[in-house]
Amino acid sequence: MNNPYAEVIGDPIAQSKSPLIHGFWLDRLGIEAEYRTCHVKPDELADYFAERRADSDWRGCNITMPHKQSAMDLVDEIEPVAKSIGAINTVYRDGDKLAATSTDGAGFLEPIRKELAQEHYFRMARILGTGGASRAIIAALAREGFTLVVAGRDPDKARALLDELAPDGEHHAVHLDHFAEPTDFAFDDREGCLDLVINATALGMKGQPPLVFDLSHAPPRSIFYDIVYSPLETELLAKAKQAGFSALDGLNMLIGQADHAFEKFFAAKPPREYDAQLRELLLR
Repeated sequence: MNNPYAEVIGDPIAQSKSPLIHGFWLDRLGIEAEYRTCHVKPDELADYFAERRADSDWRGCNITMPHKQSAMDLVDEIEPVAKSIGAINTVYRDGDKLAATSTDGAGFLEPIRKELAQEHYFRMARILGTGGASRAIIAALAREGFTLVVAGRDPDKARALLDELAPDGEHHAVHLDHFAEPTDFAFDDREGCLDLVINATALGMKGQPPLVFDLSHAPPRSIFYDIVYSPLETELLAKAKQAGFSALDGLNMLIGQADHAFEKFFAAKPPREYDAQLRELLLR
């Protein structure tokens, strides 16, 4: 009998770090299983799931672009959190059915759980970007009681995302350039408030232009969170740290979302006490 396995699918797929993460955890736990990559083109997606349904060793898959929405039509059940986002990133076996969820939102929230457990007078998040990652982030933060400002090159798209994913509350859509120009807005000291500045774009990634964000838009004690992880410290995070703000890098979300998927695939909790070693592995 072959070892059970899970895998990540996408087009392209060579860049995925998921095999390193899951393989690290499987090795630490001594689980006889594998985690692979599988290049699946859009016109191959239906055949892929048909073949894997018949493979008793297959435990499920993570899904990257461009399949996060099209794969929804090929599974039997979708968890409510994924339905609300309108995208899935994890498919797993549930008895004889294929179930799907999205672990992106939970993974994104993981490093700020301590802050979220506190009570605040007001919570506001400035989310830069309207791509696929933004969907899960918008939905997750709306559930946590944040007022959202979503910035994109197309403010109408930002507005549409808010109307779809966060219909309650007084949220705002602006052009990405809004945050590039200085503001003379006089923030109070914001004690008792929780403010986030989130880069959910590819800007700042290796080979991409930097994200232009003027720090005058960040209230005191803001937390900067950049989902880019190559480089680990983007220009945005370096600038925020230098100004005395807290900063979270993209490996937080990457590892956090993998944590929730791993448990679905292998019925075991990842050994998170080894996160420092895992980070070293991912940065090589």
